[in-house]
Amino acid sequence: MSILEAKQIHKHYQLGQHTILALAGVDFSVEKGDFVAIMGPSGSGKSTLLHLLGGLDTPTEGEITIAGKQLSKLNEYETTIARRHNVGFVFQFFNLIPTLTAEENIQLPLIIDGKDPRKFTEHLDRILDLVGLADRRDHKPDQLSGGQQQRVALARALITEPAIVLADEPTGNLDSKSGTSIMELLQQSCRELNQTVIVVSHDPKAAAYADRVIFLRDGVIVHEYRPVASSSLSERLQVIMSTMQDLEKSP
Repeated sequence: MSILEAKQIHKHYQLGQHTILALAGVDFSVEKGDFVAIMGPSGSGKSTLLHLLGGLDTPTEGEITIAGKQLSKLNEYETTIARRHNVGFVFQFFNLIPTLTAEENIQLPLIIDGKDPRKFTEHLDRILDLVGLADRRDHKPDQLSGGQQQRVALARALITEPAIVLADEPTGNLDSKSGTSIMELLQQSCRELNQTVIVVSHDPKAAAYADRVIFLRDGVIVHEYRPVASSSLSERLQVIMSTMQDLEKSP
C-alpha cells in the first residue's frame, strides 16, 4: 500500500484577472521507504506539489492521501493533526529558534504535540548520532555552521518518526560539501530508519542520491527515472543532467 497518493492533482492561482495553472493533472504515489526527488525547470510546479503533498495547501481539484488519510475529508484542525503526526519538513532556510539549543530545537515537534521529551531520550540520542551532532546538542544556532543547522532541521523532522519527510531545496542554502552531507544523511535515514523521503531540488547532484527521480514541466509529470541500484552517483548525475537539458530545450 502506498504511504502517499496524489490523484489527478490540479492547482490554479488567481492573479488579478489571470488564472495561473501550477499543476495540471498530476498522478503520483510513493511507497514506504522510497527516496524520491522531484525536479523540473523554474515554474514547473515542484514546490507547489510538495506543499500540497504535505497538506500546507489544498489542490483546486484532485485527492491527496497521506498514510491512509484523505486530506479533502478533513477539516482544518484535522489536517493540522494529520500533518503533525505524519509529515516532517525540511526547508532551504533552517527555521531554527535562535534562543534554543540544537537539542531543544529538535524536541519542539514533540512539545507541540503535547509529548514529554524525556520519554524520547533514547530516540533523540539515536537521531543526534545519525546526523552527527551528539557533541553539539547544547549549541545554539549561531554557534553552528550552515550545514550543522540543516542537520538540526533534519533531526527535528525525524524526531516524531513521521510517515514522510518532505524536503524543499534542502541543499539550496549550503556549500557543496555541506549539501553532499545532507543528501547522504537523507539517504541514510531511508536505509537505516526505513524513512520515506521526498526532495524537491533544482540541483541534479542532490537528485542523484534518490532512488527515483520525477521530472515536472508546465505542471505535469513528463518523465521518471529509476536508476539501477548498482549505478554510481556520477552515472545517475549524467542521466539527470541530460534529461533536464532535454526538458529545457523542448518547446
